Amino acid sequence: MTAPDSNGFAQRARDRTPFRFEFTSPTIRFGRGCVADLDAELERLDRERALVVCGSTVGSTPTVIDPVRTGLGTELAGVFDETTPKKRLGTAFDGLDCLRGTDADAIVAVGGGSSLDVAKVISVLAADERSRADIVAEFSETGTITVPESGLVPILAVPTTLAGADLSQAAGVTAAPASDGSGRIDEELGGGIGGRELMPAAAFYDPELVATTPEFVLAGSAMNGFDKGLETIYAANATPITDATASRGLAALESGLRAYGRGERDPETFETILEGIVLVQYGISRPGETTLSIIHAFGHGLTRTNDVQQGTAHAVVAPHVLEFVFAQEGVDARVDLLADALGVGANAEPAAAVVDRVTAVRDALSLPTRLRDVDGPEPDEFSAVAEATLADRMMANAPPGLDPSVDELVAVLEAAW
Repeated sequence: MTAPDSNGFAQRARDRTPFRFEFTSPTIRFGRGCVADLDAELERLDRERALVVCGSTVGSTPTVIDPVRTGLGTELAGVFDETTPKKRLGTAFDGLDCLRGTDADAIVAVGGGSSLDVAKVISVLAADERSRADIVAEFSETGTITVPESGLVPILAVPTTLAGADLSQAAGVTAAPASDGSGRIDEELGGGIGGRELMPAAAFYDPELVATTPEFVLAGSAMNGFDKGLETIYAANATPITDATASRGLAALESGLRAYGRGERDPETFETILEGIVLVQYGISRPGETTLSIIHAFGHGLTRTNDVQQGTAHAVVAPHVLEFVFAQEGVDARVDLLADALGVGANAEPAAAVVDRVTAVRDALSLPTRLRDVDGPEPDEFSAVAEATLADRMMANAPPGLDPSVDELVAVLEAAW
């Protein structure tokens, strides 16, 4: 439905149907030096001792960890700097021991998605009264851990990348085979936890900290975050609220990321990028649902059994996925709204213009453009990747009318090869 408003702007939206929007937002602090107020947020939460959870790189980088330490002041209980991209359940148990050993009553998670996810698992473990053996057994059998209704340790998130775990009600977690021969876990297991209680109590978006992140890490996370905005627009469960935040966020990201690609590293550029990330994330992780869709399903399929990084996987396949979706007859992919958000709404062929603009953002970040150039699947594995993609829960949010086959998804992978 296209209807002009009083300013002559074409409002491009699906036919209005009743919707329910529920989103539990953390307190958001934004701006240079905002981590100086970590102690104030702890006081608001009536907490007195915070354990910093991060990876070893963040923990040993003074430009990142020192402002956090200063912001916590006397409320700093200790630093647990052992998180890794594997997001191990064993690491979370170690973090739980540190939490209890330092008598901390809050967690400050600093870094990328790995540290934020492990912090959420630590919070859940702290509230779980079962034995470790019972918790591991549940994860081994179900791939998840039941989130207690109360007793979770509040988390203050300080993201240094752009992937989005800071505004999420979920966390990934993996477990390695047991080394004690118990047989409790006999193979590599991947899974996750979810629940509205996992949303951080506060999130601190400090451009000065994000600017310290190595470019190769930041670029991949930026593409992951950028794709969240794209997918939120065409998701089957999009709402006028997420339309507004995602559209504004995409516009900021398109401008900021291309400036970043031109070599602009000034504080204003990082503020623009971070503003865009906050907006595209806002409202997409809701109780029982998310607006993430087919690009993220491909990302999961590609990284499920390969070492390719999630943002890199997105960078390679996103233009090809969009071309496929836009070409499907009867699919409501909301191309016009995407074109408006990306600044190409006046183009005579908006679908092609959107793909070109997404490709330009990807290229500005100097990310890989072909599957053959990354540590991903070979062509003989494409059918398995396509099957995993089709079975991924994110496909439930695919644009209305999209019902792809395994062969069609294989063709997308072949185009990306």
